[in-house]
Amino acid sequence: MSENSEQYFFNFSFFKVDPKWRWMADLAKEESAKEVENIISNSGIMFRSYSNLGLRDDADFLFWFAAKTVEEIQIVIEKLYKTVFGKYIIASMTYLSCTRPSLYVKDQKALGFMTGNNPKKHVIVYPFTKTREWYLLPKEKRQEIMDEHIEVSKKYPQIVLNTTYSFGIHDEDFMLAFEVDEIRDFQDLIMDLRETQVSTYVKNDIPMIVCVKKDIIPLITSLG
Repeated sequence: MSENSEQYFFNFSFFKVDPKWRWMADLAKEESAKEVENIISNSGIMFRSYSNLGLRDDADFLFWFAAKTVEEIQIVIEKLYKTVFGKYIIASMTYLSCTRPSLYVKDQKALGFMTGNNPKKHVIVYPFTKTREWYLLPKEKRQEIMDEHIEVSKKYPQIVLNTTYSFGIHDEDFMLAFEVDEIRDFQDLIMDLRETQVSTYVKNDIPMIVCVKKDIIPLITSLG
């Protein structure tokens, strides 16, 4: 992301669905899905929707938002809870981060989410925190380690990386979101990155949450 580009807050909101939702009539569920789509599509902020159905026990779906202020994100989630569908969901994981220019990458591109291009089939949401020792290293040493890390990542041009920062506004240091069509490509990347120096300075890098791209209406109707 270039120095002059607009800066945004990212919100990754994961939800669980109350089992009572599955007892509703199919027509009512379809109308409820349309209500949610209308509210989010007209919210004025960027968003994507993903399914976690059957992939985790702590989340059924993800709404990924990007907005210039945190208040805009709160407003759309408030409206979501006021829908019929909103009465049957509860937030299970929430992550907040913001876009910032990287200290280590000179020619930065816009994040995949921000380009408006068609999203890939999956996103892997990956919060992580580095150790205190990392920040005590001289800037030149950190740049050297990151250069190695970046070179490994270049072997996987089919993977789109969204890097945002959670320092001071959430529990993590960073929020990464890897957009991929083939999940095994991401797994290969992670296995290669484990062999780089930077991995020794990672304090915590779980959970890693695999999500499947789905538009809002088919997403909601798939939940039972």
